[in-house]
Amino acid sequence: MKSIFDTEAYEELMARADKLTPDSPRGWGKMSAAQMAWHCQYPLQLAVTNKKTKVNGKFFLARWFFKKSLYNDRPWRKNLPTAPQLVAREEKDFTTEIEKLKALITDCHEVKTRETWNPHPFFGTFTKDQWGQLEYKHLDHHFKQFGV
Repeated sequence: MKSIFDTEAYEELMARADKLTPDSPRGWGKMSAAQMAWHCQYPLQLAVTNKKTKVNGKFFLARWFFKKSLYNDRPWRKNLPTAPQLVAREEKDFTTEIEKLKALITDCHEVKTRETWNPHPFFGTFTKDQWGQLEYKHLDHHFKQFGV
C-alpha cells in the first residue's frame, strides 16, 4: 500500500493535485473539485497537528468494521457516507482550497519522522504506517473521483 510518507507517492499526489481544475468533471458524488479539495484537508490536518483527542466510543462497531479498509490495498467504493462536518454545503474557491490542500499534503509528508501519533477522533489508534496509508488512500480515492 502506498503511503503519503513515501517520497514517490507524495510527488505523485502533488502532480495529480496540479492536474485538477475548477471544471474537472466528477465521476461520482455531488462535490465539485473545489469542495473535494476542501473536504480532503481535515484528515490531513488531523495527522499534521497530531492533537490529543478523545476517541468517540459511540460508534465502536462501525469503527471496528471499517478501520482496516482505511489502509489496505482494496479501493474504496464510490459514494461512501461522509461525516456531516466534512460535507461541503456551499461552493468553495478552487484556487484557495487547492493551495491549502497542497500545503497540507506537503506538511503531512514532512511529519513522516514523527514517532508518536495520537488517536484519530473516530477510528482510534493507528500506527505511523497506517496514518501514511490512510492519508494516501483518501486522497487517491478523491483524485480518482475527478479523473486525476
